[in-house]
Amino acid sequence: MTSLHADEAFLDHYQFSHDPFAARVPGFKFFPAQRKPVLGQLHHLARYSQLLLLVCGPLGSGKTLLRQALVASTNKQTVHSVVVSAQGAADTAGILRQVAQGLQVQQAESQAILAQVGQLALTGQDVYLLVDDAEQLSDAALASLLTLAAGNSEGRPHVFLFAEPGLIARLELLADGEECFHAIELQPYAEAETREYLTQRLEGAGRELELLTDEQIVAIHEQSGGWPGVINQVARDALVEAMLIQRGAAKRAGFVFSLPRKHLLALAVVGLGVLAAWLVQGRPEGGAPMPVTTQLPLGRVEQPVVDVPVPASGAVGAGAPAIEFEGGSQPVPLPLVGEAQPVMREPLARAAGLSGVEEADVVEVAGASAVGVLVDERPAPIASVAPVPVPVPVPAPAPAPAPVKPVAPVVQPAPVVAPAPKSPAPTAAPAKVAVDDWYAAQAGSRYTLQILGARAEGGAQSFVREFGGQYHYFKKQHQGQPLYVVTYGSFATREAAQAALKGLPGKVQAGKPWPRTFASIKHEIAQAR
Repeated sequence: MTSLHADEAFLDHYQFSHDPFAARVPGFKFFPAQRKPVLGQLHHLARYSQLLLLVCGPLGSGKTLLRQALVASTNKQTVHSVVVSAQGAADTAGILRQVAQGLQVQQAESQAILAQVGQLALTGQDVYLLVDDAEQLSDAALASLLTLAAGNSEGRPHVFLFAEPGLIARLELLADGEECFHAIELQPYAEAETREYLTQRLEGAGRELELLTDEQIVAIHEQSGGWPGVINQVARDALVEAMLIQRGAAKRAGFVFSLPRKHLLALAVVGLGVLAAWLVQGRPEGGAPMPVTTQLPLGRVEQPVVDVPVPASGAVGAGAPAIEFEGGSQPVPLPLVGEAQPVMREPLARAAGLSGVEEADVVEVAGASAVGVLVDERPAPIASVAPVPVPVPVPAPAPAPAPVKPVAPVVQPAPVVAPAPKSPAPTAAPAKVAVDDWYAAQAGSRYTLQILGARAEGGAQSFVREFGGQYHYFKKQHQGQPLYVVTYGSFATREAAQAALKGLPGKVQAGKPWPRTFASIKHEIAQAR
């Protein structure tokens, strides 16, 4: 599969409008966490500082994006920006040539460049000189840029270097103790900021953060170290891996049905042959009928299984009791041999991506279904035995009456006592539960905080009953099953919802709530109907 086809399959599988983790996407929005303060600091220093400015961070820390935001946020009437790259032109001549071209100077020399900077200053324009990948510059090129940043009587450009942290030590050696540059080191995102960053990226492509599980988000943050460029790559790899797993399972499931018809017929013939051989080998010698085994229904306690003997003298005679099965013409349900419902324990529930409330619901429901289930390993069909009629002896002319063959007593199945239903716990007052009408009354552009999801509606009701206030819940479909999602409040902006998050109780914050729009919630409610 070519990369183009792979990208198309990725977008089609998740129904993205574009790749949400590409470097540049349609309608891109600058993510302000940890970067907006740096952007403001750069504008301030460019106005009031006389030093060369260095922005450093590891690969994938967002240096290039910050440089683009700096250029985009300047006033084009008062700032003339010249962007150059050290890739392929790391020496002095290569850098000065790029700067001269950006300023439309014929001579690629420092004096000619400073003279042009002075002419632009007379017209009210400052010059921003921005260098990407500055760690690749030679020491001589760095010295030339320090000279330009110092300026002369004619003019002085504002020089910005975007590089990896190792450039700081090289500049200190060139400065030789003088204060001629100022370094700003970028910081990685915290886990909450990583979640917000992923939300912005996915919403821009037409999807929600629920596309990723909490476990995947934590893994993405840990593997990327909180650096945005690495977050994009790790998140995309996680979604591609999940897509390949789902498609592989679908292909394996449909493999048999995709076989040619002649292969399917051959498999059917082989299967019939194996079945016939098994039936022939299973018949006892002499044609004696097999003893009839009756298995009683499964209940809380295993009931005894009674073998009803059948005369071994060939076919059943006229005087032999006839054994009939009720519903013989109807299909009989097979016993649950070795298939008792398992109880999900906490590690499995967490691996399935369930919240705390969901774990409780799953354990409660699964545990209830497993109570009293006993498994009989003997592969006998379930059947009920009808009452056996006892023949009345007929007088014969012979002096001795014909003997009546004894009939084995038939043990009636013991009644299965169903577990008594749990009486509902009394409640002091009905819980304040929101209905769909409350969500319908909210504007789609407003935000709320998603707190948790529960498989059982009682879990969501208990949570709302405990905390009350602005807590509501709604029903949606998740992986083909209903999910009851608890939310908190209604806010005009994402920032307001984020600010309200900090005031929630510690127990609620432990679930890592996150803001989302009412428009997305209304869409999920409509799909669940």
